[in-house]
Amino acid sequence: MKSTPAIFVVTGAESTGKSAVTEWLAKYYNVPYIPEFARSYVEKLKRPYTYKDVEIIASTQIKEIAGYMNSNYPFIFVDTWLIITKVWFEVVFGKSPLWLEDEIKKYKINIFLVCDIDLPWVPDPIRENGGEKRIMLQNRYIEIIKTYGFDYKIVSGINEDRFINALNIIEERIK
Repeated sequence: MKSTPAIFVVTGAESTGKSAVTEWLAKYYNVPYIPEFARSYVEKLKRPYTYKDVEIIASTQIKEIAGYMNSNYPFIFVDTWLIITKVWFEVVFGKSPLWLEDEIKKYKINIFLVCDIDLPWVPDPIRENGGEKRIMLQNRYIEIIKTYGFDYKIVSGINEDRFINALNIIEERIK
């Protein structure tokens, strides 16, 4: 019988292991995960991204999660999600689309696993926010998560410890 799966979002500032944690948890539980779409989208652009590009990214995130809302899976994992996209709009463009608010409110997120900034920031062609900005963004993500009334836990640790700490949080949720 199909039902709405629980949604576990792995989020946090750049270079905190979000994608690795998301993929590891999904493999461990043998459930699907929605990878970060923004990275692959921006990597393919041959120009600087625009407001419209970020709208496309947000719309794609919404479509991807909606595709799992009537499934046989007990839960799914999502890498980043709309909270980061909302903050991205606000920081880069000074505003976010009104429809994004409605979409964020529409979903019941079981918990946000916020990957700690205890890992070093590693630059790459897509990343923009190291140093103090990384700290500011991490705090802003948590602030927004709280504003919407979502539950969250910080996931810290180096290498395997990070995965085990994330796993322990999920285990508590699915008991």
